[in-house]
Amino acid sequence: MKLLLPLFIVTMFTACTQQVASQQVLPLYKTIPNSKQSANKEKTEMASYGIEITTNVSVPTLTVYKPAKPNAQRSAVIVVPGGGYGMVATGHEGTDVAKALNSWGVTAFVLKYRLPNDTIMPDKTIGPLQDAQRAIQMVRENAKEWNIDTNKIGIMGFSAGGHLAATASTQFDNAVISNDKKVSLRPDFSILIYPVISFTDNLTHMGSRDNLIGKKPSQKSVNHYSNELQVTDKTPAAFLVHSADDGAVPVGNSIAYYQALLKHKIYSEMLLYPLGGHGYGMNNPTTADKWMDNLKNWMIAGKFL
Repeated sequence: MKLLLPLFIVTMFTACTQQVASQQVLPLYKTIPNSKQSANKEKTEMASYGIEITTNVSVPTLTVYKPAKPNAQRSAVIVVPGGGYGMVATGHEGTDVAKALNSWGVTAFVLKYRLPNDTIMPDKTIGPLQDAQRAIQMVRENAKEWNIDTNKIGIMGFSAGGHLAATASTQFDNAVISNDKKVSLRPDFSILIYPVISFTDNLTHMGSRDNLIGKKPSQKSVNHYSNELQVTDKTPAAFLVHSADDGAVPVGNSIAYYQALLKHKIYSEMLLYPLGGHGYGMNNPTTADKWMDNLKNWMIAGKFL
């Protein structure tokens, strides 16, 4: 059964920064695919460890953050917060990042994607990817309205959101949504911050793997969602950030993906910190270095900014 939703647009105005002109919260679908009839139990709150989180997401949305003045490249980034496929860190890996991108003249979109759960979808393994592909499709379809270059649309993911962004970057030819107009589902670049890349036993974040493909997945499923194994010559450019002491998602995830990108001569950059742990968003507290500055330089050099 498909979940029917009214088509609505909620517009909110904010005066918190001059770079953010307005926000629109858009439903991803008129009719949510791969869904079961169920009550909406979504909840947003401040977690005990001090970050904003959203749980039980069954109705996916895309929040548009428009810059006051778009950059010359008219680029856009879809931001995918992390949370182990069990929650969405909507604040420091979502809204805050979108506003920072706005300050560069980048149009930003925060994706609130469905969290894989057998009670809300027949096939939980493809639910998040459906939402990521639909977000890319929606941004391309509406690029003229949002003053975006259709060849400058990137995807940025943190932690498990990084896994989703990497999956969207390696499986764009495998459409899991309706795409009658044959809109390209390929991101033009990806930004992967302490990402879960691999579902192999020695690299994965087991919580993310369990939530997406179950506790006893087949080897075929493990390989399918191990993105370092899915890189080809068509994989988009990538910028990666990780810390060597990450105790949640081993740094080997980023290294494996970067090595695969090098093998296929993909424009890429990897920034590795000795310290920082996991989940720090834009600000690694162990260093005065700001990886967002490196990202900006990388985007300029790649003509994405």
